[in-house]
Amino acid sequence: MKLADGAGMFLLVTPAGGKLWRLKYRIDGREKLLAIGVYPEIGLSEARKRREEARALIAQGQDPSREKQRDKVRSRIQAADTFTAIANEYCAKRKRDGESGWSPATATRSEYLLSLLNTSIGKLAIAEIEPADVLVAVRKIEGKGNLESARRTLQLASMVFRYAVSTARLRSDPTRDLRGALTAPKVTHYGAITETKRVGELLRAIDGYEGSGITKLALQISPHVFVRPGELRHAEWGEIDLDGALWIIPAGKMKMRKAHHVPLSAQAVALFREVQAVTGPNGYVFPSVRTRTRPMSENTINAGLRRLGYTTDEMTAHGFRAMASTLLNESGKWNPDAIERALAHGDTDKVRAAYHRGAHWKERVEMAQWWSDYLDQLRKGADIMPLRTNGAA
Repeated sequence: MKLADGAGMFLLVTPAGGKLWRLKYRIDGREKLLAIGVYPEIGLSEARKRREEARALIAQGQDPSREKQRDKVRSRIQAADTFTAIANEYCAKRKRDGESGWSPATATRSEYLLSLLNTSIGKLAIAEIEPADVLVAVRKIEGKGNLESARRTLQLASMVFRYAVSTARLRSDPTRDLRGALTAPKVTHYGAITETKRVGELLRAIDGYEGSGITKLALQISPHVFVRPGELRHAEWGEIDLDGALWIIPAGKMKMRKAHHVPLSAQAVALFREVQAVTGPNGYVFPSVRTRTRPMSENTINAGLRRLGYTTDEMTAHGFRAMASTLLNESGKWNPDAIERALAHGDTDKVRAAYHRGAHWKERVEMAQWWSDYLDQLRKGADIMPLRTNGAA
């Protein structure tokens, strides 16, 4: 039975007693039927409102049935496109981005920071998230005193939103107007010893280290190779050619996502041979004390320095790089570009970077040996810098 209301709408009463609002209309010369809702959940006034909305679409040449289907699809997509789901998708993409992809350490850190948003905006459809939602979420992190983590989390959230925009799931990044909303963290620098007399004292202290033998060797090797702490602890024997005095760190382990060649001095080779006798010939050079399938803890070298009495303001694992950079530059013996290449600092100009890798290799080999010899002098107490000269050694 049909009970007409007018303008094509009627209430269809089924044999089972159900009451269904329907709208009969024509579009492109074809007669169609639109389901408006079920009575009494949808009352007469609401049904009439929906009828007029449908008639407005028809007047514009749009099919209300097709638009209704599209709305259902959009709602289903939005329900699946939560912030957490898209964040996970974005992280997976960044790890696959070839040379520009995240290193394992960056991926782990980024995934952790984004996970801090799971309880606040993680389950929300990304298209429904407002700037205030994000601000409240990151301020919870800031409120715990983690200013740098809050700043970085906001940056990562913005990257996720922009990824959603680029994949047509969001119109604009809601964090774009939040710049300056968080307290800026105080810039801190890695503790590093760069005075020649104190460098000698540090080297002698390391030689007298009474903790783990592997930790001692890691401390002894650090000043000679001045790679990043994560690169040292993730070193594997398959990457190191002791006979050829060369360590090739694969691109996947490098911050700049480019393979890095490290020339090894005679002193560095000798130290690595000592380690190899204990942990070689396969696997990690510096494995974890708990399992050889994982590298040593990221805190091991810093903990060793603390055990030697050095505070974080005085010396850190990362400080060996600053030590080498400072003293090599002050010596005046080496091209600054060769020093930058030794430190694996990136060059945005690919042609320039490729040229520097080739042009400075011989100088870097000589510099590595000169540096180790110089460290030996400082260890013995000879703290006078050689005279500044022009050009390479």
